[in-house]
Amino acid sequence: MDESKSKMSVRLQPAALILLRTLIGWQFLYEGYYKLILPAWTRDGRPLAGWSAAGFLKAASGPLAGLWTPWADRAVETALVLIGLSLMLGLFTQIGCWAALVFLTLVYIVAIPGQGIPQSGTEGVSLLVNKNLIEWSAVLVLICFRTGEIAGLDVLLRLKAVSSFRSVL
Repeated sequence: MDESKSKMSVRLQPAALILLRTLIGWQFLYEGYYKLILPAWTRDGRPLAGWSAAGFLKAASGPLAGLWTPWADRAVETALVLIGLSLMLGLFTQIGCWAALVFLTLVYIVAIPGQGIPQSGTEGVSLLVNKNLIEWSAVLVLICFRTGEIAGLDVLLRLKAVSSFRSVL
């Protein structure tokens, strides 16, 4: 009985890892897309203000607080979209995962949750561990298990490279 559970677990692991990668990729992609399409409109037809990292960085309390430049907004939007596409498509997955790790590290360092009390503009109450740190650890799992070798365009690129190499021989 334990052996059948073990076999089932081994078969589900790749699917669970790809699901995790896809969901994290979607979250990155949609965040970037949403920031790119702003300004958006309210239900009553008034335009919303465009998104900017300036407000987040000015309200931050970490070592990078207040560090905002005009190019930061476009860099954040572009990074989110590229990381999201990489993870969802399984294309250059290890690079996408490392980029996500760097991005999440910067976001976490800018606003380390150190108060442990409700903060305006944030979800829930966090003390040291927040959703960014949890997502960071999930991306680390994706790096360790090299999910680009399980499924995605990386697999197709590797197969094409192998077949090209064999045809040369």
